[in-house]
Amino acid sequence: MTPATGGFLTGFVAVPAEQSIHPHRPRQLVVGAVGFTIVAWASAFVAIRSAGKAFSPGPLSLLRLGVAALCLGTAVAIRRERLPSRSELTGVLVCGISWFGIYNLALNAGERRVDAGTAAMIVYIGPVLIALLAGWLLGEGFPRILLLGCTVSFAGVVLIAVAVSDGFHFGSGVLLCLLAAVTYAIGVVAQKPVLARRSSLSITFTACVVGLMVCAPFGPQLVHEAGDAPARAVAWSVYLGVVPTACAFTTWAYALSRTTAGRMASASFLVPPLAVLLGWIILGETPTSLAVVGGVVVLAGVTLAQRRAPHHRVGR
Repeated sequence: MTPATGGFLTGFVAVPAEQSIHPHRPRQLVVGAVGFTIVAWASAFVAIRSAGKAFSPGPLSLLRLGVAALCLGTAVAIRRERLPSRSELTGVLVCGISWFGIYNLALNAGERRVDAGTAAMIVYIGPVLIALLAGWLLGEGFPRILLLGCTVSFAGVVLIAVAVSDGFHFGSGVLLCLLAAVTYAIGVVAQKPVLARRSSLSITFTACVVGLMVCAPFGPQLVHEAGDAPARAVAWSVYLGVVPTACAFTTWAYALSRTTAGRMASASFLVPPLAVLLGWIILGETPTSLAVVGGVVVLAGVTLAQRRAPHHRVGR
């Protein structure tokens, strides 16, 4: 988590005590969880770009989720976490199928057909959908300051996309990225209510196992491709499973259980500019001036969205 990110995210803990499961936990834990999640998810774009050269979308998703499930399952066993009950499975199943399963498959496939900038622009319709769905289905309402901040941040994402894009062509790649955005939003909104009754680790593990089952048919193809994959691609795939999935999905769920889905969605707009920055540092992909401007606009929108609005209770 970068210092700048921490400064922009301090608004996440500005939640009335009655809305928090653990009201006396220091707010730095929530800020740290959000910051770590954003940086880890931004790094996933670099990892997918590298691992995707050796693994096709299905096998890459299966390997990523398999590693994540192993890590999360070990943690669940050590901590003796209670898994979701039968009455709570609906939300977990929807989250696991949509976000852990379909989202990964669609995004991996989409990025093979469109450039990274176009993919980012489409996928990051997701946070806008989250804010709208949470306002409607979770009773979070539609705070004007949040919607305005999301609009500004999305404009920044569009600038970044234009800066690194080779052109927008409506085809299968665009449709796949749009599917990823929709399933991302559905998964987050489905996950939120269940987090009021089970730990973030328990919910993340169960949803990950559901996503793993969705991708299980790609097992034979994974075995075939893994035999020819270079060590670097395997290492990036393992990283995807451990950090952006096992760790970051858990920290996301932890933070989500302590604030609104709308505010979490607004912060996720920080992922594209950080992905551009990490691409520059790790892959040597120098961002253009317009991409830098887009990053500044995103930060401004997130800051705006995190400003305190009049208190409203969130259904739990």
